Amino acid sequence: MIRVVLADDHAIVRAGLRALLSCQPDVRVVAEAQTGVEALAALIAHAPDVLLLDLSMPGLDGVETITRARTAAPTTRILVLSMHATREHVRPAIRAGAHGYVVKGSGLDDLARALRAVAGGARFFDATVADVAAEPFDAASGDPLDRLTPREREVLRRVAEGGTNRRIADDLGLSLKTVDSHRTNLMRKLDLHDAQGVTRFAVRHGLVPPD
Repeated sequence: MIRVVLADDHAIVRAGLRALLSCQPDVRVVAEAQTGVEALAALIAHAPDVLLLDLSMPGLDGVETITRARTAAPTTRILVLSMHATREHVRPAIRAGAHGYVVKGSGLDDLARALRAVAGGARFFDATVADVAAEPFDAASGDPLDRLTPREREVLRRVAEGGTNRRIADDLGLSLKTVDSHRTNLMRKLDLHDAQGVTRFAVRHGLVPPD
């Protein structure tokens, strides 16, 4: 029996996934979570075989949840189920430690196959993201933006546009503490030391237009 924790901030999506997975005789949903923090708590409480995780959640985003989950529950396998198929979402999830990635809209057969593959120790990336997932990571020559989560990239862009932490928190519906954490993390990952450095980096990489 594959024991699964569902993490998605939309109750109707979780209900639909639970109903779909209940048709699989070897899959059992043991808990649901609507935030990254709840997902981590469920991993500790239930020690599931697989965390089925959306990337777009309030507060602690999906990529950061993956990073923390790998420490909190190292035996749990992580399968991303996301509406996003772009490189900027797929690559950070893989770098953080996701074992598979399925795009919402895929069929139930694809999701069930992905769950079984990931639970069995394999990796699974559906055809929509397979090419991006296959790209090698190269710390020396790769895109430095690969180091950032989608939320960190958004905070970087807003800092470069002159936004204060308070304004960014209000605009994104996050706590000030969460924005502070994202800002600290992205500056550490990119070896940036002040807002001017963030702005220069964002302009150089096309995230904001030059003045």
